[in-house]
Amino acid sequence: MQQLNVGVGSTTLNNSESTLMFALTCDFEQFPQLAMQLCQRLDLQVRERNWGADRHQWLVEFEGTLLWLQFEFYSGSCWLSCQQPQDFEVLQYLKKLWESQP
Repeated sequence: MQQLNVGVGSTTLNNSESTLMFALTCDFEQFPQLAMQLCQRLDLQVRERNWGADRHQWLVEFEGTLLWLQFEFYSGSCWLSCQQPQDFEVLQYLKKLWESQP
């Protein structure tokens, strides 16, 4: 199993877009496996998975809060976004949780 290529300090919060960006290096076919590892590490429950030509979009839940986990292959971008602006504090918590783990 490939390990996540993301380390401490590799997340970025964007308050204006309500996103938590991850530095994630993988190809389109590898994303589901790496996303499951990310979800396990952050205690996210996968509710729905969608994908298209160059994009994955998963609906995940953290303690009752629904978030979108998204990956765009061509831009190499991976991020979590909240559906409601008031849920941004969940992204802040997840950033701290991510950075507290080895």
